[in-house]
Amino acid sequence: MRIATYNVEWFNTLFDDQGEPLVDNEWSRRRDVTRRAQLKAAGIVFKVLDADAVMVIEAPDQSRQRDTVLALERFAALFDLRARKAMIGFANDTQQEIALLYDPDVFSARHDPLGAVDVEDALAAPRFDTSFQLDLDTDAAAEAVVFSKPPLEVDLTHRATGKALRLIGVHVKSKAPHGARNPADVMRIAIENRRKQMAQCIWIRQRVDEHLSAGEPLIVLGDFNDGPGLDEYEKLFGRSGVEIVMGEGDAICMHDPHARMALSRRTGARPTSSRFYLSHEGRYLQALLDYVMVSPDLAKTAPKWRIWHPFDDPECYGSEALREALLTASDHFPVSIDLEL
Repeated sequence: MRIATYNVEWFNTLFDDQGEPLVDNEWSRRRDVTRRAQLKAAGIVFKVLDADAVMVIEAPDQSRQRDTVLALERFAALFDLRARKAMIGFANDTQQEIALLYDPDVFSARHDPLGAVDVEDALAAPRFDTSFQLDLDTDAAAEAVVFSKPPLEVDLTHRATGKALRLIGVHVKSKAPHGARNPADVMRIAIENRRKQMAQCIWIRQRVDEHLSAGEPLIVLGDFNDGPGLDEYEKLFGRSGVEIVMGEGDAICMHDPHARMALSRRTGARPTSSRFYLSHEGRYLQALLDYVMVSPDLAKTAPKWRIWHPFDDPECYGSEALREALLTASDHFPVSIDLEL
């Protein structure tokens, strides 16, 4: 079976309030891309990806006016996708939901959030739509950390085998210093955002520890907006959020070969899963931001990981239609894992 994660940039803007795809020539939020072109490109990518389940990052908005599930299922119907059933967990107010699109003939799925709703103990891992108490600035006083996009916890069952999996879909806070007015602001906001992001990853890792201790097969996947060696502020904290979630020291570790490769290669060629245009520099920046981490029991089954990069993956590059679709649909590329249950 194939499980993937895919961040579709501003997917929400491709649907109206009734969840209907906007197949027109108005501009999307993608640079120089129409809504028709982005929708078609996304449809091609999902179709060729042909995953049994996709954790969709930046999924369409869930609110009083809009319905994530309706929009995704109409998108799936438009392109005749096998993964045609959608679900979400806790909605957020960023217009960028975390959702699962899956094949109901292969899987049954339900939102299954763990953790207490009202927890004061900083050692506990409360439910992801609540707050996490952690000292962020070493002043010996715990601060409340919240997710702007609470992770999606899924109880996923393979219909043919009855095998159960736990999925945690992640879109952690960006470290970009939005609102900075001068270099001092850039540093202050960047460090503050790094602290929050590290705290969110510690929170996720505590939930991971609970699953690993129980011996449950687990996949943590999504966009971490982070990775080993990604920025200079990592030196201040000694590690990246990705390293925290994967596990350190004597902890039971999750496995993602792309993350391990990045950890072992602080310089030189490393895998990437995203491509951003820097208008002030007139060039593109590539980074490894998207991961599919699996528990040790799943890693032992010899799964195959793949980043669907239009230039680095030979099959993606060799197909002009797929290559152009990947470049048009989003600034991120899908990451998939093929494994046997």
